[in-house]
Order: sequence, then C-alpha cells, then structure tokens
Amino acid sequence: MSIRHFINLADIPPASLHAILRYAHELKRSKFAPPQVLDGLSLAMVFDKRSTRTRMSFEVAMKQLGGHTIVMNMDEMQLGGAESVESTAAVLSRYVDAIMIRMSDQPLMEELAKYAEIPVINGMTDRSHPCQIMADILTIEEHLGAIEGKKVAWFGDSNNVSNTFVEAAPLFGFELVLACPEAIHDRVPAGATVTADAAEAAKGADVLVTDTWVSMGQEGKSLDMFWPYQVNSELMAKANDGAIFMHCLPMHEWEEVTEEVAKSPASVIYDEAENRLHAQKAILAWCLENAGVSLRQAGFEFV
Repeated sequence: MSIRHFINLADIPPASLHAILRYAHELKRSKFAPPQVLDGLSLAMVFDKRSTRTRMSFEVAMKQLGGHTIVMNMDEMQLGGAESVESTAAVLSRYVDAIMIRMSDQPLMEELAKYAEIPVINGMTDRSHPCQIMADILTIEEHLGAIEGKKVAWFGDSNNVSNTFVEAAPLFGFELVLACPEAIHDRVPAGATVTADAAEAAKGADVLVTDTWVSMGQEGKSLDMFWPYQVNSELMAKANDGAIFMHCLPMHEWEEVTEEVAKSPASVIYDEAENRLHAQKAILAWCLENAGVSLRQAGFEFV
C-alpha cells in the first residue's frame, strides 16, 4: 500500500476523510481510556515557528495512543541547510514512523514527502491548515449534526485556514461564503464564493468563523480595511438560530471578534481547540494504519 501522507485534503479520498472524522468522534468518546493503537511508534515533530496548539495537541495525541515523540526546530536540523531534502527524508524515514511538520514553505514540505518513506503530516503552512479544518468539522458536527448542507461564513482576511475551508467545502458538501475586503478578493482560491458584504455572508449561516487579521510575520500590518468584517453581535443576529462562532486561535483581543461574541454561549472556540487533539489522533491512526509495527490493540476500519 502507498504511503499515506496528510498534506492536502483534496489529495485524500473523501471516503477516507469521512472515516477519519468518524474515528475522531469515537476517540473523543473514549478520551479517558484511549486505545493504544500506536504502541511502539515514533513521531518526529518539526517546527519553524512557535506553536501552542499544534505542538501540544500532536504530542498528547501520539502519547495517548501509546506512541512517543521527538521535537526539533528547523534551526536544529539540516532540512533546507547543508543536507539535501532527499537525504534528510531518507534519514528521518529510518529513525521514526511518521513526520509532522509545521513550516511556512509548503513546496518544501511536499518535497520532503516526495522522498520520505513514511507518512508526512501537514501541521500548518502559509498555504494550508488541513488538521485545523478536520478539527473544525468535528466541532461543527458535535454541535449541529452532519456538516453536509450547512452554511459556513468566513470573515476577514484570506489565509491558510480559509484556503483549506475552500478545499473542504466540496469534499464535505457544505456551503461556504467568504466575506473579505474587495482589495484581497484576488487572493481567494478560484471557485470560492466571495463577497465584500459581511451582512449578506452572515445571513442564514450556521457557522460564523474568523481568524486573526495579523498572522506571525505580519506585525505592523494595517487593519483599516478589516474592521467591517469583525464578528460582532449584529452579524451573529443575522445567522440562523443556534448558529455557532468559531476561531482557531490565537485571538487578537478584541479585533477580529468582539468580547461579547467570543464569550457568548454561541462560541465553541475551546471545544474547537480540544478537537485538534481528537482529530489528529484519528489522522495519525489513519496515516500509520499499515506502519509495519505490531500493534497491541486492534485499529479502526478506515473504509
């Protein structure tokens, strides 16, 4: 069987994505007695930026399932340095069973995966954030039922998270509308529904979601054009009854969302943060299902 990387949602069969989500739900239900399906396996975690949720959730996920981790920063290793990417991939493939990498450069990550003989998982790049979107869909399903047919409205900047929502919408059958300043519409992926009218995007939405307007490395960026896209009580009032608010964190208080919304009963941001853990446990199990190591407990049927 071919190596199961988890880099782009569109590269994974929709049936597998749905199976991963079903297993994530199951793993969350058993979070106080997680199955030791990754007993004896090792995960290398590589970072070129500081991280709270990605590092903590992947490290706990691997350990809860019986495996263990080793963490390295990019400046501690040869990737992109004196050693070729091909050579680094070959060496890591002999030491560990999978690699989770959080880095800015997606083409470099994809090159690593090309040469790796073990799964490579995209912990985040400047282009995409697939693990976050899997956790987001898990959260939506927990609160609202099946995501198919739901309307998700995004507000603010166009970034790696919104890019991956665009990728996910046709795979999971939900409606997505991006409300962004007209000046950045050319940065929105082709085929997405985009508007400059925040109120229109919020109308009839089941989920309102945003992200920080200033990502790491963008300090000093002007926020003037984003203020009309702040998620506030007026926008929430235009959504469907029972609509939820989501944010992948960290938040810039109180820029992209008001305190009133972020701390309201509609806010599920900490459920969303926890669900990184459970979604990533399922992703790890799917990637490592055929790792060639004798597992102590039976795995999940990803069919």
